[in-house]
Amino acid sequence: MSHDGYADKLMNGTALAKRVLAGVREKVSKVVAATGVTPALATVLVGDDPASAAYVRMKRRRCEDVGMKSLLIESPRGTTTEQLVREIEKLAEDDAVHGILLQHPVPKPIDRRAAFETIPLAKDVDGASSAALGRVILGIPTFVPCTPAGIMRLLLEYSVDLDGTHAVVIGRSPILGRPMASMLINRHATVTLCHSRTRNLEDIVRGADVLIAAIGRPEFVRAGWIKPGAVVIDAGYNAGNVGDVEFELALETVSLITPVPGGVGPMTIATLIDQTADAAAAQLGAS
Repeated sequence: MSHDGYADKLMNGTALAKRVLAGVREKVSKVVAATGVTPALATVLVGDDPASAAYVRMKRRRCEDVGMKSLLIESPRGTTTEQLVREIEKLAEDDAVHGILLQHPVPKPIDRRAAFETIPLAKDVDGASSAALGRVILGIPTFVPCTPAGIMRLLLEYSVDLDGTHAVVIGRSPILGRPMASMLINRHATVTLCHSRTRNLEDIVRGADVLIAAIGRPEFVRAGWIKPGAVVIDAGYNAGNVGDVEFELALETVSLITPVPGGVGPMTIATLIDQTADAAAAQLGAS
């Protein structure tokens, strides 16, 4: 299907991410000029998941594009929680590292929450710790989980007025659905947080002015469920470049929608790089 006639409905995350990263490049240059130190992001990758490895490579390229250092710490499958925690503790104590990202999913039986809690708030540039999540709920400034933060930036870019709207979030993960709901509430939306066990999900979705789909199932949200004129954010990414929403048919009736790929994904990475630059500036006294 050609999208030529629907171009004004597509929320272009790729274009916005490029502008964000251009701003990050300036931030990094200022930090280097003021301190002589290059901001550095350390990514911890456990196991051999090919999708995670590809995502990490993409993040490393974006770091290099803006003049930031990117460190990769790889741990084999079979790494214990204690071993992973020790690796993160080393990075937490290393003044040359300004941001720490634990790439998820983390293989079982690792206690990923214990690992996330090892990341100090000042370096938690993915907003994964309970301290960061608590601040998100309360609306206190912090490094926010990158995907919901990127989504909020997209909504702002496209002048989506959230005040008083009914926003439906499908997915309750602690790094996406739950912080997303809190951020929407803090922008005065009325939020319904749904998940795979929600009863009458179709009826709830039909009432959404703004829909955030993050359930991880290809085309789980059918176009017929979506209210005409709704704003749809598809935060899913499944095999074959398929999102969580039945995109082609939804495109005909929505007011705005994110494509997959090219919507939420680029903004997630741009937000991560941006927050790492801010973390470095704060730690080095150059903010």
